[in-house]
Amino acid sequence: MTIKEPELISIIEGPTPEFRPTPQHWLQSIHESPMDRGIALCQLRTATGPDILERCQHAWRENRPVKLEFPDEMRMSQQVDVVAMRLSEVEAGQVLNLWVSLPFEMFFVIEDEDDLGDDEFDEDDGLDFI
Repeated sequence: MTIKEPELISIIEGPTPEFRPTPQHWLQSIHESPMDRGIALCQLRTATGPDILERCQHAWRENRPVKLEFPDEMRMSQQVDVVAMRLSEVEAGQVLNLWVSLPFEMFFVIEDEDDLGDDEFDEDDGLDFI
């Protein structure tokens, strides 16, 4: 089995992208993985949107993965899987909408540790885990 080289969408400058959970549950079904992951939306301004879109579509036709490469808060290079994309136009230029697969840990950022209680995940809270 050979490992296929991924197509990279690289963020060269700017802040770490903002990943927002998507409210659509059907998006989870477009990306299967043995790991627990969720789908998030990331919007990026670009000057080369049609080229990026064409490169990624070509990679997907060849069954190669597409990855978003970006610097994290510590300026270390990170990569996440891109599962879908759409290019749109706004007054300021082109916006690349990327749906990416993220580990669930990236969805839950603890802003104030004092707010956490010992019974944060009580078994009797009525939640069902799937």
